[in-house]
Amino acid sequence: MRKERVHSSVTITGMPGTAITTAFIPVRDPQVAAHWYSRMLGLTVADANRFSALLAGSGTASVTLMGPDSGIQVSPGLSWATCNFTVDDLDAKRAELAEQGVPVGSITGSPDVCLFFTAQDPDGNTLLLTDR
Repeated sequence: MRKERVHSSVTITGMPGTAITTAFIPVRDPQVAAHWYSRMLGLTVADANRFSALLAGSGTASVTLMGPDSGIQVSPGLSWATCNFTVDDLDAKRAELAEQGVPVGSITGSPDVCLFFTAQDPDGNTLLLTDR
């Protein structure tokens, strides 16, 4: 039996028991990157070592920051976002990041569907911040 969840005007259908649990982002130093993500995005550092760092937000999904010693051969500097980070106040978060010297794009999208902007972490990875 399939479960359906409605997001805005789109119905998302998935198999029961299937969930998206984590997104992976390559970084040069997981411990340094974890501190940045915690400070800039308010994520909780659940674990950080030279191999990887596990970050948690307010939901059930997490982010894993993979370092070179993780064995995963992916270089930092992704030009596309592996996931989106939903924030309560998109304008305020964009202003805060810009004030901290983080490269940010303009807010774009559709107010009826989703507003978003991109930013870059210190390793050059593209991040997508959304209003929902």
